[in-house]
Amino acid sequence: MAADAPAPAAPGGGTGRERNDGLWLTVIWLVLSIAGCLVVYFVWGPHLPPGGMSDSAASQQFDNRILGTVATPVVIGVLLYFGWALAFWRQKPGDETDAAPIHGNTRIAATWITVTAAIVLGLAVFGTYELIAPAGAGGGEGPQPIWKPNSSTILQVQVIGQQWAFTYRYPQFGGFETTQLELPAGQPVAFNVTSLDVIHDFWAIDLGVKADANPGVNNVAYTTPRHTGTFTVRCDELCGLWHGAMFDYGKVVSPAAFQAWARTTETRLASMTAALPPYSLTYDPTQISTLGKVPAELGLTGAGGGYYNPADPEQP
Repeated sequence: MAADAPAPAAPGGGTGRERNDGLWLTVIWLVLSIAGCLVVYFVWGPHLPPGGMSDSAASQQFDNRILGTVATPVVIGVLLYFGWALAFWRQKPGDETDAAPIHGNTRIAATWITVTAAIVLGLAVFGTYELIAPAGAGGGEGPQPIWKPNSSTILQVQVIGQQWAFTYRYPQFGGFETTQLELPAGQPVAFNVTSLDVIHDFWAIDLGVKADANPGVNNVAYTTPRHTGTFTVRCDELCGLWHGAMFDYGKVVSPAAFQAWARTTETRLASMTAALPPYSLTYDPTQISTLGKVPAELGLTGAGGGYYNPADPEQP
């Protein structure tokens, strides 16, 4: 008669052998992780910011794709584990017993430490390589950058932050200063970023370039535009009353179009350039009286080298 007795109930509600939760979790996690990684890298990845308008932007987008792909199995594993626990391991109504005491699992602990250490060390190596080899960070490399593009035709563009606008000087074209930022496609560019008043931050979003503009300091950032188009420039450092309005747009044009624009602008602004101080990596606005006049002629509505625009309705 003992052979006819019903089998004990399994935790999942069935009878017979207990469900192998570890095997089920592993198989489901592997399937979802593979599918998720493919979607993140190939479907979502090409649309991640900052895009591919320059080599530094493309490098940052690649970094984001890799980090997103690596994070996908981790996120899926955490969500899957919680969902499984809520579905199958929750306490049944009326069950007031304590669970079995757990004293640790050496195999699980060793696996956890090994896997997490491998992920962290792998990302450290990957991040270090990406920052050094392609200068993927795209931000200010300081006044004396270690990494420089291997090119003899680097276009020098000085970015001058002032409340509340950026102006740009082109020393290879007579040193003219303008509120327009135009760059040639396919040519390496060195941004020399400084400020006339407070701390600003030059952020050419679509180019993947971001560098602090500090008074008396020259921060250098490199990039190479890949194709023509328009990109957004913003100040990314709280710099005063009208910080939110300190943004503009730049353009990447063909090399021929850039040369034509630069030569035409150099000629058109020749008289204004003559009133500018000689090109320098930094400027002291307290020593140069013309700094306030030139931005006014350029149509700036900011402080013109001072701290606050006298026309502002509110003053500190």
